[in-house]
Amino acid sequence: MRYPLALLLLAAATPAAAQLRPLVAPPSDAAVAARDGVDVFLVNEGADAAPIAAPEEIETIAKDGTALKLSLIRSTAEGPPVPAGGFAKLRYRLAPLAEAPLLAERAPPPPSGGEGSITASRGLSNGAFERFRPYEPTYIVAGAGTSRAKLQASFSFQPFDRGALAPVRVAYTQTIFWAIGTPSGPITATIYRPEVFYERDFGDSMKIAIGYRHDSNGGGVADSIDLNRFYIRANQRFDLGGRWRLDIAPEAYGFFGPRGVARDIDRFFGYGGITASLLEEDGIKLQVYARGNPGTGRGAAEFFVSYPLRRVGGGLGLYLFGEAFTGYGEQLLRYNQVDNHVRFGGSLTR
Repeated sequence: MRYPLALLLLAAATPAAAQLRPLVAPPSDAAVAARDGVDVFLVNEGADAAPIAAPEEIETIAKDGTALKLSLIRSTAEGPPVPAGGFAKLRYRLAPLAEAPLLAERAPPPPSGGEGSITASRGLSNGAFERFRPYEPTYIVAGAGTSRAKLQASFSFQPFDRGALAPVRVAYTQTIFWAIGTPSGPITATIYRPEVFYERDFGDSMKIAIGYRHDSNGGGVADSIDLNRFYIRANQRFDLGGRWRLDIAPEAYGFFGPRGVARDIDRFFGYGGITASLLEEDGIKLQVYARGNPGTGRGAAEFFVSYPLRRVGGGLGLYLFGEAFTGYGEQLLRYNQVDNHVRFGGSLTR
């Protein structure tokens, strides 16, 4: 009878926290951890409910082999006691990280915002590479019939790395429509979209930006369309559990200044839109963008679906990419005409 009594005394002396075991949902890399945070599930393996007692810091390994140190976001640990056999979902943010000791030694990265160097067969290139980020998807897709090919490249850049101007971003997106399959294969239309915006975080899951955007078809006097607009937009992230997240990003905008030959384009573009994205980390992503004018009943929607090809094997760092458009204004010169296209191809970003 001594042993059961000893076990009972030991259990009574053990804090409730011993019942709770943290399980980390490892991110794909440090960039994802820095951007989105990391989910940690506190599992109650005991027979009784236990108050949340989470470690302030946790070390884990990302899927790419990078060692990460995570710090608890205290507000996520203020829930009710964890029931027996249940779990609590906490969120941690990225703390200073180091490389996993088993990895081969890498060259130290350049200081934040500093100049980096890349040596290639064409020679030496230098730049503040850490300040570049993907913006809109960069892809090449093609479809049957009149859909032809569509190419897009997009990036953003952070000019200032500290001070009041650190949240300022400049971005550039260019979309090309290419009539492949025709005798000469001409570029039939191009849209140039430079913009500048000021973006701030509000809490751990919301970003708000105000900015200016210019859209142009690069046309001459007779066929030029040049749109200038100010906008405000917000993105709210919702964690759906596991590896899934949902992002909702409404925006409102207003046009100003001359518009070239598209004086009534607001009848087709409206004054606002919304983007919704459903993402499985390292898996499928579904995204839709819709805009329109409720007063005229005219607008457009664009759909994207993508999947990382490296999940298939071979280490290919591209995405299988599908795009569909329906409505007015896929090309600026056709802003008052309806287009319906479905295209498939690949992308660098999504």
